[in-house]
Amino acid sequence: QVQLVESGGGLVQAGGSLRLSCAASGRIFSSYVMGWFRQPPGKEREVVSAIYWSGGNTYYADFVKGRFTISRDNAKNTVYLQMNSLKAEDTAVYYCAAAPYVYGDYGNRERYRYWGQGTQITVSS
Repeated sequence: QVQLVESGGGLVQAGGSLRLSCAASGRIFSSYVMGWFRQPPGKEREVVSAIYWSGGNTYYADFVKGRFTISRDNAKNTVYLQMNSLKAEDTAVYYCAAAPYVYGDYGNRERYRYWGQGTQITVSS
């Protein structure tokens, strides 16, 4: 079992920055992929970014490229999402998730076995 707890959400003005953290506990293998998803109001959950627990490959959705950065600190069992130049359309509940394998299909929610409870980010324009 893997437990994930997000933190760092809140209210920020457009153009501002926030950093989300995802603290992981339990059995996480180096092959796991850690993903950040978001669910805007009235919309489906979508992938934002992902990273292998062992490091290396990262993935970014087109709408966050150049603005968001994913990273992980294995010593702290934590994955981060640094979000800069936030826009009103970034308003959503953000979720951390862990997948045993994704085979390059980072956006497939069904591959992510473990999920955090989510944290709200509201960007005011």
